[in-house]
Amino acid sequence: MSKAIGMVEYKTVSTGILAADAMVKTSEVDIIEAQTVCPGKYIVIITGDLSAVNAAVENAKVAYPDQLIDSFVLGNPHESIFPAIYGAAQIEEVNALGVLETYDAAAIIVAADEAAKTAEVNLIELRLARGMCGKSYMFLTGDVAAVEAAIDRAKSSVGPKGMYLDSSVIPRPDKRIRDHIL
Repeated sequence: MSKAIGMVEYKTVSTGILAADAMVKTSEVDIIEAQTVCPGKYIVIITGDLSAVNAAVENAKVAYPDQLIDSFVLGNPHESIFPAIYGAAQIEEVNALGVLETYDAAAIIVAADEAAKTAEVNLIELRLARGMCGKSYMFLTGDVAAVEAAIDRAKSSVGPKGMYLDSSVIPRPDKRIRDHIL
């Protein structure tokens, strides 16, 4: 069995908490994060064996479909996902800065995983709908060509669901920008 990460995002806090309870009662999973995010939505992020995460997410989707915004299950997520979620990534050098913004929290994690697996980049931060009216964004860094490839792949992964909002790649960002936003 491989390690996996899964998430459900609900329109309401009460349904989100119901879903979280159902998820942990369905299978042996650990909650990474379960909380209210802007604008009053609720996210639940879990981890565990792939089959357990699949079962838990599927149960929540089936049990509470009316309030569901989005969900995903990623088998074998890129190892940089977890530090980026917590804003704990240690970055030494920023040759290029990539920024991608989505309309929801689930889409940004999927986009970040796709980006990190596409090119040699480092995820810096995943901001999950806190203080952003439900939108989310990610920062990543690497060489310019790698960042461009990663952002292009991330865009194409969230575009079909209509969750892509905007993105940019900044070659050699000024030190004042780096110091201010990173």
